[in-house]
Amino acid sequence: MERPPAAAHPTADAGFAVYVHWPFCLAKCPYCDFNSHVRLQPPDQARYIAAFRREIAHRAALTPGRTVSSIFFGGGTPSLMEGRTVGAILDAIAEYWTVAPDCEVSLEANPTSVEAGRFRDFRAAGVNRVSLGVQALNDADLKALGRMHSASEALEAVAIARRYFERYSFDLIYARSVHQTPALWRAELELAISHAAEHLSLYQLTIEPDTMFERLFKAGRLAIPDHEAGAALYEITQEVTARHGLPVYEISNHARPGAECRHNLVYWRYGEYAGIGPGAHGRLVTAAGRMAHSTEKSPEAWLERVEREGHALVEDEALNAEAQGDEYLLMGLRLVEGISPATFAALSGRSLRQARVDSLIADGLLARRPGGLLACTPDGALVLDALVADLAA
Repeated sequence: MERPPAAAHPTADAGFAVYVHWPFCLAKCPYCDFNSHVRLQPPDQARYIAAFRREIAHRAALTPGRTVSSIFFGGGTPSLMEGRTVGAILDAIAEYWTVAPDCEVSLEANPTSVEAGRFRDFRAAGVNRVSLGVQALNDADLKALGRMHSASEALEAVAIARRYFERYSFDLIYARSVHQTPALWRAELELAISHAAEHLSLYQLTIEPDTMFERLFKAGRLAIPDHEAGAALYEITQEVTARHGLPVYEISNHARPGAECRHNLVYWRYGEYAGIGPGAHGRLVTAAGRMAHSTEKSPEAWLERVEREGHALVEDEALNAEAQGDEYLLMGLRLVEGISPATFAALSGRSLRQARVDSLIADGLLARRPGGLLACTPDGALVLDALVADLAA
């Protein structure tokens, strides 16, 4: 049977995004499980520009006629890129796809790599939003997190971002230490909000596999707050941000209404996104169906393979209906707006079990939203993985 065109896909209206991964960092943070690499010699950015162009051309050939609604430079530390590198990649995206006039173009930056001249170059290249990896606003915790900047340097980076970009965000990690009391977190959050314009990403520290923190934790050399302490800090996060007009719109993200990160909304609403660069992931609707893509993680191996073959995909798998339904639940229930049971049925080929939905609502874990949507309650958000597994069964 012939596959429906991408425009007929149940989540086609969620948008089409391009993610560009720059895998290089000045140092590897001990909690980080992202595909990031430290190199003694700086990469040949001209060579990487040529490879990014080839991989962009490859993805564009799979997705003709798309209009790009958001572009995101992630990493790694994309702010280590030269302005001309960012500009050349944006030019390639515009050459192979149509770019919406109001396209959101975000770039992640670490405070250690923020300079006024560099931000000026990024703005000139076409970046219109930056996201800063601040992570903490006290020096002791920054040192424990392996960060290379101080709290004052972080706030100076935020000030530079404010100078060049109307839209900016920064990240903080909480539940990062057994010494982080509710009072300390509340005060730090109040300070952060006083420097925020429209958006904050506030993450609870998790111990990720194959990280230095995991090794320290298993060895008994790293203590983190228990579940109850973490839940208390989560509740403070919701209360303080809401009071200041930055309510939660996704489990870890807070924004003034209308200032949500459009790129991440494409992910959470299960739209299409092309992943470009070493270790990038993507979800594209092609003639073969909805495809799960991922690329070679090693920067050098990725580069050589793109130069040899035109792309570096190591995963190119068609997702069956069950997998699409499961992914839609896992992504969409992170959002306060919730998911559409009708969209789930269209993706998965089956309906949610009404008796189970009613039971989860009665337990206070799910709630009905206007338009027939289903969303996690604050209690449900604390046990999201279990709730998704229950609904998907």
